[in-house]
Amino acid sequence: MPSASKVVYNNTVTPRRYQRIRQVLNRRQPDLTVLMENVHKPHNLSAILRTCDAVGVFEAHAVNPTEGVPTFSSTAQGSEKWVPLQVQPDINTAIDYLKKRQFKIYAAHFSQESLDYCHLDYTQPTAILLGTEKWGVSEEAAASVDGHIMVPMLGMVHSLNVSVAAAVILFEAQRQRINAGFYEQVRLDPQTYHRVLLEWCYPEIAASCRRKGESYPPLGLEGEILEQE
Repeated sequence: MPSASKVVYNNTVTPRRYQRIRQVLNRRQPDLTVLMENVHKPHNLSAILRTCDAVGVFEAHAVNPTEGVPTFSSTAQGSEKWVPLQVQPDINTAIDYLKKRQFKIYAAHFSQESLDYCHLDYTQPTAILLGTEKWGVSEEAAASVDGHIMVPMLGMVHSLNVSVAAAVILFEAQRQRINAGFYEQVRLDPQTYHRVLLEWCYPEIAASCRRKGESYPPLGLEGEILEQE
């Protein structure tokens, strides 16, 4: 029997899965994100989160005060588990929050000031603002961001579906960041890294610790939970 001063966890994650989770977490980009303003169709929100996961976005943000954030669809393919969605009460609060974290915010929005999306430097802390499916980015939001970007269109239609536009822009950001070596180094701070690693490997244990107000246990080299004094 273990002593009363120790907590022993019996749950284990396989070494293979642990290494896979670490490989993904090692490439997460804490300074690349999206802000969705009233994206109300579940399949679009899910598709955007799936792209976020694919390019290594650490977390995403959304504002949808009139209808609430839509539930996820099968399009997400589980990516909502790996890309936390931070819900903000209104667009001004969301923009202020990101600017205080030193993000440059660029709206996918057609205007006289819009730049070709390829001409943006995505190696800086960058947030891409995406608007509602029908009306796009609100005038209020467009006036509050650092700039506007667009995907040039050579056909009869004027714009892409919001989730497709997000994918086009985010993969350009990924390309630039690969070239800059951003995916070759861990970019999360150690405290955040350990927190998320434990939550991804052992979600039930993490939830139990939060309920009890306990710190997360340390992990061994193969993902095993170590005893705590």
